[in-house]
Amino acid sequence: MSKKNRPTDSGGNWMDTYGDMVTLLLTFFIMLYSMSNLDAQKWTIFVKSIPSIQNQGSENITINSQMSDTPEVDSKGQEIGQEIAQEALQAEDVNELYLTIAESLNQAGVKEATVIRGDDYTYVSFANNVFFGADSSVLTREGQAVLYTFAKAIAPAAGGIEQVNIMSHTAKVTDNSQINPQIIRKDRILSAMRSAEVCIYLQQQNVIKPEKLVDISYGEYRPIADNSTEEGRIKNRRIEFLLLDNGAKERDLNEYYKEFKSGEYANTTVVTVGESQSSSQGGETVPADTEAPVDTGAADTGAADAGAEDAGAEDAGAEDAGSVEKMQNTSE
Repeated sequence: MSKKNRPTDSGGNWMDTYGDMVTLLLTFFIMLYSMSNLDAQKWTIFVKSIPSIQNQGSENITINSQMSDTPEVDSKGQEIGQEIAQEALQAEDVNELYLTIAESLNQAGVKEATVIRGDDYTYVSFANNVFFGADSSVLTREGQAVLYTFAKAIAPAAGGIEQVNIMSHTAKVTDNSQINPQIIRKDRILSAMRSAEVCIYLQQQNVIKPEKLVDISYGEYRPIADNSTEEGRIKNRRIEFLLLDNGAKERDLNEYYKEFKSGEYANTTVVTVGESQSSSQGGETVPADTEAPVDTGAADTGAADAGAEDAGAEDAGAEDAGSVEKMQNTSE
């Protein structure tokens, strides 16, 4: 009697399990690779989709009771993801900030304001008479309206801004302005008070942290045009804003000017034309608490009361008194 052949194990059943394991490992490494090359925009979209996924309760699957701590981990992960997404959005806001500012100023009817986007900064320059009258450090009502528009424009990107330099400049009118004590005092005080007034107004709007606001007065010592002509002096009388991105390294102001003149940022430079003179407030109502302070004349009284220690110098320069009195536009 012949023996029955017993079916032998072909040995191929393990292949199914092995194949599943390889597939899972491959999926796992693909996931790790995709996370290491994170795209900010894709991550933002993913984070925004998390709440909608969590709300689909009917599709939630519970693996086992050992996953009880998972919600806490997911919550922390979601917070980190939202922080990353917020930083990405702030960076995007900062890169487009110059367009937002230019558009807002145009709608407000502001003419000949220069807005430039550099590698890690946004630069804005206004003619001095936009904010102040001649020899005055008091913000005009129209100047407040322009600053109010400017503050609203930078508000969405405030988290991506590390520092805002507010720089005030005057013009050199007479050759002895750098040696006459009375003129020196008047120019310095007027320039300092103007930058301070602009800084105070922006701080009152509460759109950016106060410690990020820095007021700087250069007086007549950073000219961008020839002071020997009236046209050049008008250009030199200006208020500038330098908005530094987070992590940006501040440089000497002349280095920024060299970049502007080189034309490196010609494609990201906008000079406003203003839609209409009648829309100087852009349809916005400036809050009542931003009324201009009473002009105490501090910028001029300082020049008048030069102090006992300067009395001798003032007497020595008596022959120049006539020219000093004619300085109606010295630091205008």
